[in-house]
Amino acid sequence: MNARATVQASEASFICASDVCKSYGQADAKVCVLSGINTTINHGEICVLFGPSGSGKSTFLNLLGGLEAADSGSIQVGDQDITQLSSKQLVEYRRKELGFIFQFYNLIPDLTIRENIEVGAHVSQAPLPIDDLLHNLGLWEHRNKFPNQVSGGQQQRCSIGRALVKNPRLLLCDEPTGALDYKTSKEILQLMEQVNRQYGCTMIIVTHNDAIKRMSHHILRLHDGCIVEDQMNTHLVPAMDLEW
Repeated sequence: MNARATVQASEASFICASDVCKSYGQADAKVCVLSGINTTINHGEICVLFGPSGSGKSTFLNLLGGLEAADSGSIQVGDQDITQLSSKQLVEYRRKELGFIFQFYNLIPDLTIRENIEVGAHVSQAPLPIDDLLHNLGLWEHRNKFPNQVSGGQQQRCSIGRALVKNPRLLLCDEPTGALDYKTSKEILQLMEQVNRQYGCTMIIVTHNDAIKRMSHHILRLHDGCIVEDQMNTHLVPAMDLEW
């Protein structure tokens, strides 16, 4: 399927990327990683981002997170063009707007599950209630344990809680089930589905797991730095019914 030729913003759109390009290196060593990315992502969508290694999907996620700068083009998130923000403004953007979820949990080993989530609350002006999150994420009985005392799935739930407690409008998820077994992966995907419904945050998931596209509202596929598939999924499959 061909990528969308142009960005078509609407009242529902939350992210608009227009002609975004990114390269690394210089002269003969220069490598183009993203070449003219154009897409829109709406409020409240689960958007899955696919592509082989080296296709540019993690780079695109980093640009959305303000962790790297585009060479050209614009990325509109809400009412601001983040490609025009200063370094200080980008820090505020990440603090107020974003939650990050990674393949490896990056929890602080000397803090309890509850305290790890509280770390996220301390950088937010309007954090979500921590007790409610602990209950909703199935972590209440583990709240006083340390990360090495709980399973990988429970650690990932904690990392989701740390991201979510900030009450972000955008969750950026880089291979969130990549380090988990099949059963635990499905549990985490069900949790992310619940988080999307309950809190209404827009969610972008980078993954190699093709099955995740079936539970996602929006499917983006990259190849050699270009979007080769950009479509909406009109037949959502509940995460619990996914097979791979």
